[in-house]
Amino acid sequence: MTMIQTHLQTVRARMAAACQGAGRASHDVTLLAVSKTFGADAVVEAYSAGQTAFGENYIQEAVEKIAQLRHLTQPPIEWHCIGPIQSNKTRLVAANFDWVHTVDRLKTAQRLSEQRPADLPPLQVCIQVNVDGGDTKSGVLPAEALALAQQVASLPNLRLRGVMSIPEPAPDFAAACAMFARVKAVFDALNAEGLALDTLSIGMSADMEAAIHAGSTMVRVGSAIFGGRPRSV
Repeated sequence: MTMIQTHLQTVRARMAAACQGAGRASHDVTLLAVSKTFGADAVVEAYSAGQTAFGENYIQEAVEKIAQLRHLTQPPIEWHCIGPIQSNKTRLVAANFDWVHTVDRLKTAQRLSEQRPADLPPLQVCIQVNVDGGDTKSGVLPAEALALAQQVASLPNLRLRGVMSIPEPAPDFAAACAMFARVKAVFDALNAEGLALDTLSIGMSADMEAAIHAGSTMVRVGSAIFGGRPRSV
């Protein structure tokens, strides 16, 4: 068993324990393996251990990796864009990814919808919410989330699935739970408005337990699976 496969086992055990502690079924939470800056060979190692959902931050790097691994179809790899999207990259994202977690502007969503190839199913999207309120962070403010969500849900080639957030690191488990609960409150409020969302994308390597406790349905885990980043991009 390779290091990556061993790490995957450990992460899955952490997730299962967190679900048990929160009184949730382990299948309620999906593991998204964040493979940014790692080569296609690392993805293949994880894939051979049963991991099929992968998250990428850097569009050009991801597109090259996706092309290299297009032959892996049984089962197919599900590619998630979890990084910022510049306007000149929306066409690449629309043509290559299955999911986008980082929609925080209507213009971006419109471009993704317009540029989604007709032979592909709707692009699955989450709106990114900034619960910290920092001006330099990506994400729509909670008070503006409903308006954006309704606009995104109306676009023809997108399917709005949920909410994603990347809160600042918290000093302890209780503080992390409280911060993630603020994201869950946005998710619940959107569902109360009839949007029928099923995905709450919160939690990473260091804080996945708190996120699962707060209601996460998808954790984005990179370093705990692949190790330290081999290079900066």
